[in-house]
Amino acid sequence: MRAGGRTVTSKVLTILSIFESDSGAHTLGDIAEHAGIPLSTAHRLASELVNWGALERNAQGRYVVGLRLWGLAQNAGRQFRDAARPLLQDLFLLTQETAQVAVRDGDQALYLDRVYSSRRVPRASRVGGRLPLHATAVGKVLLAHEEDRFREAYLDGPLESLTTRTRIDSRWLARELAEARTRGYATTVDEARTGACSIAVPVRTDTGTAALGLVMDSTRAAHMVRRLPTLQMVARRIEAAAARPRHAVPRPRRERG
Repeated sequence: MRAGGRTVTSKVLTILSIFESDSGAHTLGDIAEHAGIPLSTAHRLASELVNWGALERNAQGRYVVGLRLWGLAQNAGRQFRDAARPLLQDLFLLTQETAQVAVRDGDQALYLDRVYSSRRVPRASRVGGRLPLHATAVGKVLLAHEEDRFREAYLDGPLESLTTRTRIDSRWLARELAEARTRGYATTVDEARTGACSIAVPVRTDTGTAALGLVMDSTRAAHMVRRLPTLQMVARRIEAAAARPRHAVPRPRRERG
């Protein structure tokens, strides 16, 4: 069904997308402005989403993600997460560092799972969160192992700077990605969040590439490569687990070319 030149489905998806980058609570006015629709239309569609369980209203009357939508989202990438989860926990136990696994979703690194260290490290994202591919170690691994056409289109596009140390020079990044492919890992220092550094390696399967990484305080950046053998060992174990039936890496959405 179309209304006002846009389908109702398009409007509903745009409403839901406000919670993609900001998982907090939003007023009806926020939703209407974000979706570019009249307040009355926003009220009608938001009410239907509340009735279905995709959204809920908190004590202040603001809209938040509903439990039914949250439960549905848990099925995304579930088979691969189920295979990787125990090994991600092993990686944390072996290193005592925050361990994470990510896949490419469009132009971003999507964090499928993470085990948090008790050490204080500035947090740039969360499970289900996204960050630009060029600003994270897991993202650089994913970008380095993408098809040439996608990688070139990404580097030709706008490159967001998250900190003063985020590398946004496309030629510099192209050289760094080539080096990451050759040596088998990528690193960042203060690029996604000041005070945090990371190292990541690829996890290759028949259906796609994921990235396995560690995050630590940037004061220990000079020593993070010491974790590389452990990272690579766990990555190989995840590859073996993912090779079993029903444990495929989620296929990424195509963007930038």
